[in-house]
This record gives sequence, C-alpha cells and structure tokens, in this order.
Amino acid sequence: MFNTLHLMFMGQYTEQWNALDLIAERIRALGHPAPGTYKEFVKLASIEEVEGVPKAMDMVRHLVAAQEATARTARKLFPLVDKANDQPTADLLTQRIEVHEKTAWMLRSLLEE
Repeated sequence: MFNTLHLMFMGQYTEQWNALDLIAERIRALGHPAPGTYKEFVKLASIEEVEGVPKAMDMVRHLVAAQEATARTARKLFPLVDKANDQPTADLLTQRIEVHEKTAWMLRSLLEE
C-alpha cells in the first residue's frame, strides 16, 4: 500500500500546508501575530507527536484521530466567532471542518476490513 498511502498523505500534507497560510492570514487580519515556528505550534497543539516509525495502518489510525481532533477544535471556536459576529472566520472554520471530516472518513475507509 506504499504508493497509495504515499499519494494520499502527500495530498493531505499539501492541503494542510496551504491551509496554514489562509489561517495565518485570518489571524493577522484580526490584528494578532500568527504562530510561525514549530516551537509555537507545539505549544498550541492538542495532537501529540508520534514516536518512532509506526506501521502503515498505525499511521492511518493516528491521522484519523488527528483529523477528528482538528475538526472538534474548529467546532469549539464557533461560540466565540458567533459572539464576535465574525463571518469570515466562521466561513474559514466551516471549510476546515468539511476538509478534516472528509479526510477522516477517507482514512477510516482504509481501516475497514
């Protein structure tokens, strides 16, 4: 499954890398500095890093959990965004939730027997 997973992971990586720029731009538009180093990202992260080199299906399980956690985190922001009447951020959150839920579903399909 190397090639299949490699292509899927590369697609996910590229999508998320591009999303980082959109999220950083939104943070800056709101007048705040966006995190810009791995050290800052680690402080803010709710997803723990994996140690060693996991087997392929363990990687998939970890990514499912990470995608689901990211969608949950985005959902938790809606009350704050609604209170601020911040439609652009709500739109960005909605787009991110859709991406992460779809990606989690696609990854879970690999785990089905």
